[in-house]
Amino acid sequence: MIKNVQIKAKDIKENVSIADLLARLGFQPKRSIGKEMFYYSMLRDGDNTPSFTVDDKLGVWFDHGMGKGGNVIDFAMLFWKNLSFQEVLERIVTVVNMEIIANSQVNENRRKRSAVKIPNYEIEDIKDLGNNPAITDYLVSRCIWQEAQNDIKEVYYYVEDQKKLRKHFFSAGWKNELGVWEVRNQHFKGSLGHKAISFIPGDENIVSVFEGYMDYLSWKAENLFIGDSVIVLNSTNLIQSGIAKAKDFQTISIFFDRDQTGHQATKDFIKALPQACDCSSVYTGHNDYNEKLTAESRSVCISR
Repeated sequence: MIKNVQIKAKDIKENVSIADLLARLGFQPKRSIGKEMFYYSMLRDGDNTPSFTVDDKLGVWFDHGMGKGGNVIDFAMLFWKNLSFQEVLERIVTVVNMEIIANSQVNENRRKRSAVKIPNYEIEDIKDLGNNPAITDYLVSRCIWQEAQNDIKEVYYYVEDQKKLRKHFFSAGWKNELGVWEVRNQHFKGSLGHKAISFIPGDENIVSVFEGYMDYLSWKAENLFIGDSVIVLNSTNLIQSGIAKAKDFQTISIFFDRDQTGHQATKDFIKALPQACDCSSVYTGHNDYNEKLTAESRSVCISR
């Protein structure tokens, strides 16, 4: 406990590095692209692709899987969600061994970091597949190019900072139930807004459920003439939404990853809906459906 010192959020935001806090908590970036550092998310489970980004110069972070971001205190409030605001401030100070807050004169003389808006994504354009070679190559590499034609679009978007400087991005994308674009490329996966499940209507009595959209398209490649309805979680954090959507179906086939997170999600799904069946044995020896497809198709998955 910090005693006899008034801890101010303003001091912490101006002086504590997000990257330094993460390092002291045991989290290291997996790669860097320009000024952004990419981490596996420490705010949620099942992040297999580094999708938690930090721009330490701007003092901001963004979790693409959650669709949330902010400053160092915003992060700490989510990381230590059971603590009060003041307790979170004290925990930050303790972890980073921050002494400067006890000396207000030092704080006043220290160069201050400008306030920065949380990154906001703006969509510039939506195009059919085939216009962007990088997106095409990505889908071909996943061996789902043909299956993606009616389900995937090319999504072009940018992030604008407080100085009106824009960073432009493009990804393969599909919409979730909220009408928000879920995006995926070789470097990250996330959503341009609130994350939600995706639903593709079909048979009113039969539904197949997948963790990710690439697994759905991989299943589709091997089941072209099956008319099941389809639920894609887009994140195992949305399993309760998936259960709620699937509850009225008589037959439920589950195709989750064959890892600890996927196994637990499968158990939770079947516990809630006993009519559900674990079908992941179809890709025994592989982590997920797409891994199976790419392994089997590597020699023949060649052209657009």
